[in-house]
Amino acid sequence: MSLPTAVKIVEVSARDGLQNEKQFLDTAIKVELINQLSAAGFPNIEAASFVSPKWVPQMADGTEVMANITRRDGAIYSALTPNMKGFEAALAAGVDEVVIFGAASESFSQKNINCSIAESIDRFAPVAKAALDAGVRLRASISCSLGCPYEGEIPVQNVLDVVKRMHDLGVHEYDIADTIGVATPVKTARLMEAVAGMIPIEQMAGHFHDTYGQALANILASLQVGVSIFHSSVAGLGGCPYAKGATGNVATEDVLYMLHGMGIHTGIDLDQVVKTGAWVSEQLGRPTNSRAGKALFLKQSLSATNDEVSRTK
Repeated sequence: MSLPTAVKIVEVSARDGLQNEKQFLDTAIKVELINQLSAAGFPNIEAASFVSPKWVPQMADGTEVMANITRRDGAIYSALTPNMKGFEAALAAGVDEVVIFGAASESFSQKNINCSIAESIDRFAPVAKAALDAGVRLRASISCSLGCPYEGEIPVQNVLDVVKRMHDLGVHEYDIADTIGVATPVKTARLMEAVAGMIPIEQMAGHFHDTYGQALANILASLQVGVSIFHSSVAGLGGCPYAKGATGNVATEDVLYMLHGMGIHTGIDLDQVVKTGAWVSEQLGRPTNSRAGKALFLKQSLSATNDEVSRTK
């Protein structure tokens, strides 16, 4: 079975990652994080979330962040927009892509955004239309596609129903999200194959959490189906809100190490990402959650020390 020769990585640390962090990072640090990610070559960066600061105080400075980042030509800077007010703010801030979100679980939808799946899609309809009318790229994230903290196993048909509803809104890219990180490779492959029977596989993305250490295995399973877009977060930023103390987003360094080791092109400088992961972890006052990041940063540090010793001899 042939694998994709190139993969697009959507870097989510500045939005999905930091949103789940307990401490608030200064705007200047968020801007520097995004600038470092841009310099590393990421083609798509989640940069902000235009939601009520009452619900997500960590993302209250989205307008300031977007106004101060240094944009790399050709890169897509995305923002989460749950309603028209959020969309209008995102549009004014110059985002390239807006992200709407639904769930494949009725219980999760009710607990997360206080409405049914059908109601949530109806709420997003004007946002989707406004985005398309404005020529802004439209992405949809489908939470709990492979498991729910309230309902457990999610039938594949539930995911397909939400994909169809999002398709009817004119979505350009679909995030199949394992929100609580319970998926395993065979289940992942079956779901990806089913979704690919409904929409072009080029429009599908895998968003895997590493709560049970399965994220890389699930990415590999998705690659074998033909999926070529994946989400990750530098240093593994962002815990899992439904599993106390557990790892959340899969670490970008780990994903890049695997992909580059398989000869798959990403266009991203792994060494620079390792440095960024170490830097942002230092800002948060804790070690990186990336295994590859730890190993490669130690290797970089030892190499720099050896170079310094050589220069002083």
